[in-house]
Amino acid sequence: MDSEQLFALVLVSPIMLTQSILLFIDAKKKGAYAWFWGVWGLIQFPFPSIFYYFIVIRPYRKKMNQ
Repeated sequence: MDSEQLFALVLVSPIMLTQSILLFIDAKKKGAYAWFWGVWGLIQFPFPSIFYYFIVIRPYRKKMNQ
C-alpha cells in the first residue's frame, strides 16, 4: 500500500464510520432496519444517506404530518 492509498483510507474511514453510526441511530429510532442501514453506511458513501432520506425520512415526515 503506497502513501496515497493510505492517505485516502485515513481520510475516508472516519466519514464512512460516522455515516454508519448516524444512520443506525436514526433508523433505530424510526424502526427502519437499523442494522441494514448501519452496515450499508460502512460499505459505501454517500448513496446510503441519499437513499435513507428518500426511503425512510420523507415517508416518516409525511406520516407524522397527517
